Amino acid sequence: MTVDLDALLDTPGRGQLEIVQDASVVTGPAGLTAAQLLLAELTAAVGGAEPTTYLCCVNRGVLDDALIEAIDAGNDPGRRLLEAVTRAVSLFPDAPPCWPLPDFPSVAVWPMDVESLLAPLDSGDPAPAVGLFGLALAEEKWREAGSCSAGSMCPFCTSRSLLAKPRERASLLSILRWYEVSSGKRWSFRDLFSLASYLLAGNQGSGQDVSTDPCSWSAALVGRDDLAKRKAKPSKATSTAIFQLVGAQYQHALFHRWDRDAGASLLRDLKELGLDDDNTAMGLHWFLQSRRGQYLPTTITAALEGVVDLMDPAAASPDTELQATQRTTFWLRDIDVRFSRSVAEGLDYVRRSRVLQEAELELLGRLATLDSELSQGQMRRKRPAVATRVQRLIRDFSCRTVRRSLGARTATVRDATILAEFQRVTEEIGGDGLYEVAREVERLLNTNQDFEISLTTTFGQPLPPPMQRATLVVPARPVKPLEEVASGRPRSPVAFLRVGSAKSVQAVALTYDLFKAVKELKRGMSPASLPKTVQALLDTARARLSGPIVRDREILDRARIRIGSGGVAVEERRQGFVSFREEQGR
Repeated sequence: MTVDLDALLDTPGRGQLEIVQDASVVTGPAGLTAAQLLLAELTAAVGGAEPTTYLCCVNRGVLDDALIEAIDAGNDPGRRLLEAVTRAVSLFPDAPPCWPLPDFPSVAVWPMDVESLLAPLDSGDPAPAVGLFGLALAEEKWREAGSCSAGSMCPFCTSRSLLAKPRERASLLSILRWYEVSSGKRWSFRDLFSLASYLLAGNQGSGQDVSTDPCSWSAALVGRDDLAKRKAKPSKATSTAIFQLVGAQYQHALFHRWDRDAGASLLRDLKELGLDDDNTAMGLHWFLQSRRGQYLPTTITAALEGVVDLMDPAAASPDTELQATQRTTFWLRDIDVRFSRSVAEGLDYVRRSRVLQEAELELLGRLATLDSELSQGQMRRKRPAVATRVQRLIRDFSCRTVRRSLGARTATVRDATILAEFQRVTEEIGGDGLYEVAREVERLLNTNQDFEISLTTTFGQPLPPPMQRATLVVPARPVKPLEEVASGRPRSPVAFLRVGSAKSVQAVALTYDLFKAVKELKRGMSPASLPKTVQALLDTARARLSGPIVRDREILDRARIRIGSGGVAVEERRQGFVSFREEQGR
């Protein structure tokens, strides 16, 4: 789109304003790619004789393709500009200012995928996501309370009434923000719009007809469920209705994952027990079986899977305390113990605090009845092992349902304490949290007071047997927080550590996996149990430090070489190189 600023502002000399809303869309001359068009437009805007203001929104993929095109075409001005833009929008700790570019004062860029829509603005205003969900949940945009055709069983009206409460809404936003800081990815506006729609209005992948009003779809499910309650012949439509009504509530839509392989084995067990005519049992089978297909919105599938992987309340530590209401707290272990005995006992334990919704209570009540039937009668006597296996699945399903319902509403998720602390360390400016982490990482990189470099292998190769190793041992390498200079650019979403000194100094990103490993090591975890991602990060840091160290005379003056595993070492002294046994010479 092109706008004549001279005519619009009635001020001569302003020239043209050219706006490209999405540089990945090709609307220009036929045969040109998005990268070729972007390169041509940038070159014309910077080097053109007429005054032109060029405003373009471009993703990183098209930007990289345009840089490759400039190199292949020998377009040096375009290459220099695109290289400057690429460096400016990178996440490196030493990235140059981007507003404007140092070598192109007429060009300014801003990486929109760096700033979080879930973090408060520098001005003190609430995060954009707060306003987004505020509009989506505004009372005047929903049916009047009590007028929904599905009544209190409607999952969407239930989600709206829950998220209208400050605690529930704040918990949801905290969970979304924790996903950002732990994964390094950002929720875009498109992602948040899709997520709000998915949580508050459902999606077609779950069997919902998107042409039907969400509340009408819920009412149809309530009607089908009435048939199941009247013990009609089990069918997928009627038996799964209550499961779909519960699964569409935002707590269970967010933490959506169930064992995809359990449905087939459950069906075999139900047939063996003669329960293939039971609506609750068959509904559970069909519901679990439906999770084998695509049931999440394509636009946010990866993010939702990541949320479950990182923070599923069903996987939270049993030693976690959950503040269900202002006066009621639960230890997750107490919930687990009661549901492991029977669904009825677990349901009675949580029902008294009135924290579950009507559809959840209805589903858990039916599962409790099925669980009770499996504990007695002829089927128990004839097939005790099969009955026990089905009972375990039912009790686990019920316990997970309760954990997720309460956990999502109170942000009691897996590793919630570590996630909150990592968020604080990542966001704080001038605090001491990063210094404490740096000291722990220093202990991981070094061995006691030494830093060891293998002289018999290169990076990625396995170490030889101990007797064939030669190891350069130098004084321990320091680790400190890397101070960020955020002038003319957004603040980095990643905290960095400064590893080493002088010529060997390196920047290491403080990832969530590394931070979590540090915290768990302080709690007593063995270093041998470090996740592979953390081991790879530390090995990479050691390798990057090793190259400059073996060439740094100042560091080598205090170094020694350890030969094999017998304690023999070689050291440079006044008269030359001397060998000695470390336990005697040290």
